[in-house]
Amino acid sequence: MHPRFQALLLRYSRLADPEERGQLEREIWAEYGCERAVLVVDMSGFSSLTQRHGIVHYLSMVRRMQITAEPIVHGHEGVILKFEADNAFAMFPEVDAALAAAFELNRAFEAANVETPDELDIRISCGIDAGPILVVEQKDFFGDAVNRASKLGEDLAAPGEVLLSATAAGRLRDPSRWQLAEISFSVSGLSLPACRAKPAE
Repeated sequence: MHPRFQALLLRYSRLADPEERGQLEREIWAEYGCERAVLVVDMSGFSSLTQRHGIVHYLSMVRRMQITAEPIVHGHEGVILKFEADNAFAMFPEVDAALAAAFELNRAFEAANVETPDELDIRISCGIDAGPILVVEQKDFFGDAVNRASKLGEDLAAPGEVLLSATAAGRLRDPSRWQLAEISFSVSGLSLPACRAKPAE
């Protein structure tokens, strides 16, 4: 994490005066804050594939995922902030772009899977949210939108599925491009309204 960002967080944690903390928080948002759509991509089957074929096998698949994901995300005006384990974390200026990238990623892996044996097939699940986030040096990001996209992509979406929050769905510029089925999850006792998305036929 960027040293200046770390220093600001540490300074915040040591301020006793709520007004001073509030002022510093506003300064942090002014310097690092922006509105973005967040896409979190998770590879399916980590535990079972690793147990059956070993960690080298799975890490080779992770590397293929990374090489495939980067140009697709960039092609939709997105930025990959980081790869972490078998996940990709990206942000986009608009929800439509994040959703288009998610479906192109799924199509790319489906096409590649035709050429590989089953044990090397890559399947992904995707979660999308949108809102204010803190972006640090284009290398990491933080905020509710990141947390919700992670929950949708890593924990709730099935392989091949794209889930987006109700907030993200409400920000689509062209909803006619997509079929959206409303769903709702309970996460830590809180309701998380979302949509299961598919391209319009």
